[in-house]
Amino acid sequence: MPCSVLMVSGVVHIRRDGHIGSIVLDHPERHNAISADMWQGLLEAANDLAKDEEIRVVLLRGQGEKAFAAGADISEFSDKRTDSSENQKYDDISDQAYSALANMPKPLVAMIHGYCIGGGLAVALTADLRIVSDDAKFTIPAARLGLGYRSAGLGRLVQLIGPSATKRILFLADRFNAEEALSIGLVNRVVPKSELESATDDWLQIICANAPLTISAAKAATDEWTKPESDRNFDAINQLVDSCFDSFDYREGVEAFMAKRQPQFRGR
Repeated sequence: MPCSVLMVSGVVHIRRDGHIGSIVLDHPERHNAISADMWQGLLEAANDLAKDEEIRVVLLRGQGEKAFAAGADISEFSDKRTDSSENQKYDDISDQAYSALANMPKPLVAMIHGYCIGGGLAVALTADLRIVSDDAKFTIPAARLGLGYRSAGLGRLVQLIGPSATKRILFLADRFNAEEALSIGLVNRVVPKSELESATDDWLQIICANAPLTISAAKAATDEWTKPESDRNFDAINQLVDSCFDSFDYREGVEAFMAKRQPQFRGR
């Protein structure tokens, strides 16, 4: 049953469909620009779906036909980001939202169309996979606004596409298209806009049909490698791997393979 985290300016919806949970940015009159209240909504939605044991994969998307998210809602800056002190308050809640999304224990898939700008692109970067339509447009316009991004906020972009491509995006502050985003490794797949919903659903269904414990362990291991070497904890990863081998799903997977049938994984 759909539910929503209602906000004064924009809405963050939470939807559930079987094993698929969705987080929907809904502020179409501003191309889904993310208000301060919506950052809180993102935080609550991510935490809600993270603890839902029925959910195996989470979709992140924008409402409407025009945009995934056109960045932070700049119309609020004169009230909520007036100086460094007020900006810190704003950053605290947005940082918590980023962290909740980035640390989602389940696969997070971003479905991107239209504008994906600034803070909207930062939200998309928290996803494990990004599927985009051929009309997608990307930019980080900080250099045209005079604002700054803290080092932690840029770390995920640098890890994903490298320092040279990151500097190209930040220094030019221009718009680039889906094909360029694919060529630099910013996104995983580009499809015609008419096929975006079905292509994304195909990936979601495949993920749901695969072994949840295996995927969780693979995600955790991959993310561990992106941390500084001194912070890596492979003992925790090995425990997740051991849990796979001790699970019902491991036995089911082997039996299904030998019997040449589709496995029915339960996530335990």
